[in-house]
Amino acid sequence: MIPREVEGRILRLGGVERWPVGTIARELGVHHEAVERVLAQAGVPRVLPARPSALDPYVAFVVEQWRRYPRLTASRLYRMCRERGYVGRPDHFRHMVARYRPQAPAEAYLRLRTLPGEQAQVDWAHFGTCRVGRAERPVVGLVVVLSWSRAIFLRFFHGMETELFLRGQAEAFSRWNGVPRVCLVDNLKSAVIERMGDVIRFNPLLLDFAAHYRFEPRPVAPARGNEKGRVERSIRYIRGDFFVARRWRDLDDLNAQADAWCRGEALERPWVEDRRRRVGEVLAEEQPRLLALPANPFPTEERCEASVGRTPYVRFDGNDYSVPHGCVRRTVTVLACPREVRVLDGALEVARHRRTYDRGRQVEDPAHVAALVASKREASRHRGLDRLAHAAPSTRALLKRLAERGETLGGSTARLLLLLDAYGAEALEGAVGEVLARDVPHFHAVAQVLEQKRAARGRPPALPLALPDDPRLRDLDVRPHALSGYDALAAATSQGPAATSQGPAAPEDPTPEGGADREPQPPASR
Repeated sequence: MIPREVEGRILRLGGVERWPVGTIARELGVHHEAVERVLAQAGVPRVLPARPSALDPYVAFVVEQWRRYPRLTASRLYRMCRERGYVGRPDHFRHMVARYRPQAPAEAYLRLRTLPGEQAQVDWAHFGTCRVGRAERPVVGLVVVLSWSRAIFLRFFHGMETELFLRGQAEAFSRWNGVPRVCLVDNLKSAVIERMGDVIRFNPLLLDFAAHYRFEPRPVAPARGNEKGRVERSIRYIRGDFFVARRWRDLDDLNAQADAWCRGEALERPWVEDRRRRVGEVLAEEQPRLLALPANPFPTEERCEASVGRTPYVRFDGNDYSVPHGCVRRTVTVLACPREVRVLDGALEVARHRRTYDRGRQVEDPAHVAALVASKREASRHRGLDRLAHAAPSTRALLKRLAERGETLGGSTARLLLLLDAYGAEALEGAVGEVLARDVPHFHAVAQVLEQKRAARGRPPALPLALPDDPRLRDLDVRPHALSGYDALAAATSQGPAATSQGPAAPEDPTPEGGADREPQPPASR
């Protein structure tokens, strides 16, 4: 800033004495551009230097072009003059033609006055970003100002969705216990979807909200910030008095501090219309003039339709929330408020979770996971039951008898499936029918019948022992010894100790080939 006395000397030397700009700058020790600015603001014609300039032949052309096209840029004029023979540098050209640029006339504005309870002004304000887990979230504040009392309401959000825009206004109305008759808003998408002059297409959700609270939404004219000057000045006041150098943990903490500030310092500041009064006093006078609140608040939950894929999760705001497994491959409705997320299947609420503002998180309800695991196990058991019923229908009656005796159906089904794979459907059906006819419903009875029929046909065992995959064991031929020694031992035991001491008679080897001079020995007595 140039002192007032220096400005006076510049005006006297340039306007009266007709000194050149450079002479005034050297004499007073100021920059020549400052001298030019002071003289131009006072309307003093500049004294051009006596030496000619390369721009002189083009001055008339420049003035004529700017008269016809006031918004023409100096760089474009330089190219036009260059094509016509101008040889000067572009920076010197811009400096020289600045004095010929037409100046727009200054516009005067009327001071807008409102009645108590008549109007509120609403606008968003950006306050940077913050990190929530792995996510970088924006921090935006919704500012609502009562135009007469200048009372401020401030609420911070992580986005600028229409539902948040309406939620902030609803909280402001609740704070003041009343609704202004007109809400002046900017031409943002939360309020105005499309505008062609005075023809406005409002956001349908805003129209429903305004009808519920019975106020008039009124967008300001484009590029006319003076119409909502109260909220603009309030935003500057918030940045300097509240937000700068403030520490906060999360959005809840920031909103708690903003609420205390709006109830405290913001209401204690002097009222602009009468500096002897406070904003809080004037607000108390304005509140009775506000419209009464409706009986029920307007629903301001964020709402969207979401598709559940093959996994039982629904994605909302960059995170996955679990739903019951019965909702897969369906479209559900997600309703979200600042603290929780609800999922509706039609009119039925199927899930409720605490909301997270992180990114890429998987929020689960343990009950949903447990139900899915149980369903998978039950489905596996039912697939086994269906296979058994199709291959051997008598197994249904057998499993029913087993359940009546307290046997586990899962284990019994698995064992019967092993028998089905080993012996085949026809053999299993016959064995189960025989067991049921003899009234001995048990898995081991079925296995015994199958094994007896196999042995009677002279076939190899159907259920071999699970041996290691060793080439030395794969082709090994194991011959069982005769079991007649056990019969002799049992007979000797029944005759008394004397017979036992003599030992059982050596049985004949039923398979003498390969071991004719070696008789198998019975096992030792227990």
